Amino acid sequence: MANIPLMSTLAAKGEAPEVLFWVGCAGSFDERAKAITVAFVKILNKLQINYAVLGTEESCTGDPAKRAGNEFLFQMQAISNIQLLNSYNIKKIVTTCPHCFNTIKNEYPQLGGNYEVIHHSTFLQNLIDEGKIKMKEGGVFKGKKITYHDSCYLGRANNIYEAPRKVLELLDAELVEMKRCKTTGLCCGAGGAQMFKEPEKGNKDINIERIEEALQTGANIIAANCPFCMTMLTDGVKNKEKQSEVKVYDIAELIAMNECL
Repeated sequence: MANIPLMSTLAAKGEAPEVLFWVGCAGSFDERAKAITVAFVKILNKLQINYAVLGTEESCTGDPAKRAGNEFLFQMQAISNIQLLNSYNIKKIVTTCPHCFNTIKNEYPQLGGNYEVIHHSTFLQNLIDEGKIKMKEGGVFKGKKITYHDSCYLGRANNIYEAPRKVLELLDAELVEMKRCKTTGLCCGAGGAQMFKEPEKGNKDINIERIEEALQTGANIIAANCPFCMTMLTDGVKNKEKQSEVKVYDIAELIAMNECL
């Protein structure tokens, strides 16, 4: 992959990117989520977007700490990040993680961090609207059925439902909705720091309930926009032993794979 511009390198030259790509913990360290990061960077590079990343200077937004009830740790992490972002005079941030998106957009302002924060589904939709990403007729997804899972922090928390679907419309595939979608969408089971602990005992795990709804649509592909959802949905597919028939992809991966650039 081509060199990824570092914020510190640009700042040393007196340059500033148009947008900072906030990679997030999952996108940096989780093996599956790294593929989402690579796909999104591929799009940014191909379209010659003026961007940069923080690299090793980036730290966790504090979302898991806050959801788990440790407000003190959250504020420590948030203030450290805000000081760094403000030192670079960052104005615009794009991220592939709805948890990072929600935290930086809605919770950093009260601590002095005011930025224009965009989730990558909206960012991609804007590129489509500008004609920079175009539909490829007869692409790799022609004749396929895709169902889309609304992540909680993008959907109900921030009311973003149409942008991801408009991105998927570009793939020349059939979009089929699950029974519970948009404002009535069902959580994958990872939110609220549940990602980092075993679930409480019950009759069924939430991700299994959700994957059963996805499989009922008859879709070959489940589209996600969140690395946490990606893990839970992929685990659900494995639980049902459907890995060979049903694939889970992030919307950035779908665009990169279909070469809509």
